[in-house]
Amino acid sequence: MSKADEIRAKLEAALAPTTLDVVDDSESHRGHGGYQEGGESHYNLRIRSEAFAGKSRIARHRLVHSALGPELIGRIHALALDLDVP
Repeated sequence: MSKADEIRAKLEAALAPTTLDVVDDSESHRGHGGYQEGGESHYNLRIRSEAFAGKSRIARHRLVHSALGPELIGRIHALALDLDVP
């Protein structure tokens, strides 16, 4: 299973998003710190979920990191997060 598939599965289970875009942006970071040959190091996530309602930006980020878990987070160099309610 790819990291993108893992990300998608964990976030769907934890946040029941109405929108979930998982984009592997690794290639645009070639030559920069954390880049891994073959990709799967840098991701852009766009998530719309009622789970974010009433939560601050930091609380939303914490929800995503908690949903992904330390093992998966430890295998990703960078996450760009666009989080909002539907």
